[in-house]
Amino acid sequence: MKAAALYGTIGSLILTGFTGLPAVPATATGTAPPGSTAAEARGETVAAQRAAVRGIDFDSCPAVEGLPGTVECGTVLVPLDYARPDGRQIRLTVSRHRATGEDRQGALVFNPGGPGGNGMFYPLIAGLPAWRDVAEAYDIVGYAPRGVGRSAPISCADAAGFDGGPTAAPEHPSAAFKKKQIAQARSYAAGCARRNGSSLRYFTSINNARDLDVLRAALGEKKLNYVGASYGTYFGALYATLFPGHVRRMVFDSVVNPDPHKIWYGNNLDQSAAFDRRFGDWRRWVARHDTVYHLGRRPEQVLAAYEKASRQLEHHPAGGVVGPGQLQGALLKSGYSDSHWARDARALSAYVHGDEGPLLAIASPPDANTAASSENENAVYTAVECNDAAWPRSWEVWDKDNTRLAKHAPFETWSNAWMNLPCAFWQGPRQRVVDVGVGRRSALPPTLLLAAERDAATPYRGALELQKRLPGSALVTERGAGTHGIGGGPNACVNRYLDTYLLTGRLPARRVYCAPRAEPRAS
Repeated sequence: MKAAALYGTIGSLILTGFTGLPAVPATATGTAPPGSTAAEARGETVAAQRAAVRGIDFDSCPAVEGLPGTVECGTVLVPLDYARPDGRQIRLTVSRHRATGEDRQGALVFNPGGPGGNGMFYPLIAGLPAWRDVAEAYDIVGYAPRGVGRSAPISCADAAGFDGGPTAAPEHPSAAFKKKQIAQARSYAAGCARRNGSSLRYFTSINNARDLDVLRAALGEKKLNYVGASYGTYFGALYATLFPGHVRRMVFDSVVNPDPHKIWYGNNLDQSAAFDRRFGDWRRWVARHDTVYHLGRRPEQVLAAYEKASRQLEHHPAGGVVGPGQLQGALLKSGYSDSHWARDARALSAYVHGDEGPLLAIASPPDANTAASSENENAVYTAVECNDAAWPRSWEVWDKDNTRLAKHAPFETWSNAWMNLPCAFWQGPRQRVVDVGVGRRSALPPTLLLAAERDAATPYRGALELQKRLPGSALVTERGAGTHGIGGGPNACVNRYLDTYLLTGRLPARRVYCAPRAEPRAS
């Protein structure tokens, strides 16, 4: 489920003369929220109260963040273990672009997905035309969740050579290839445990939700305004379940299916099937533009060109580093966004016609400057998903399910399975999956869901499932489209609903539909 989308007052919590532990409100000593022990619920309350007192000392951003002078940065302290709020603290990095208008509505916090996605870039949207009105009304706030970037980073393997190439990507792997991947997955899981020790168990979605509430308090906000994309919708939904009375406005863009039976093994199988459908969409588009790309007039011919390129790369990797795995990974990006369609078609066309340069440009493995961040992102992804839920321990279950799925959805199935296989060998306790949702009399205000019908990374049924679990929510659907992360994109209809909700709180009808964005131009 690795999917990253591109894109009030503190009140009674302020304690003057703060020393030691603040008093815990009586409500925190009763029944713990779903997914929390009583100790964790009390610890989160304590951490939020302390954060409200400390605030965030924003200043210029470190050069390593690569952010302009219009963005300021700071840190917020959160407990590693919420059951022990006086124990080890970790610092989360935070970025902010101040509201440009006079009628400020508060801070708007964003998470771009993952797990493992770094949201420090988010304040840059303030300079985009589609976000102008929102940036006038809100401070735009991004942050790096626990484990990510400079926020107590974790690692599971040496960065040097991580995600290197060339690699194979057989759609129907042999027994020998499977044995090799099992060994690698077992080694990676062991590396995560060895490098991170007892702290590894605390990198979870539910702790990401608790961290979000501490961030809210540190920003001086009584209620949270939040936009979560992709995985950000899942722990946003956990937040809504744990802290419904702390929400002001909440947007779920490209929605993870929160059904406990889908977290995370089932969701990854669904995702693999959806990516195969989306790969078919791309092939049909390429075939319609055969006069530009010369890969065939039928989708079957485009597929044959892809398979031919993959076989050729297996024997003669492009530039010595791009093999079938890198080709598949590059074209997978077209499953996330149709903004990649023309680029990927050009690269495949050039390669099959003798020019490997464009393929090297889009498919080369991370260089030394980006390998560390790539490894860190993967480590956080693995830790969170493996910690969140019980995964099948039996290789026979993985083999049976993925072999069956690969018969009709071969493009992504086994590559996705290998990425998640360390969870079969994970060391340490697993979380009991929280049954996301609130009752009709909950304090949660109406929320907004955005989804594209043919989204591969988070299939559309996830939006339908979350809407059932959040009474009063509205769902905006981009028909016939498949780009992952649709808010603030080129669809004016979607953006109109998004702006209206964030600026006024008004929702459309329970379900509304927008025509798809224009297809990419062949070039």
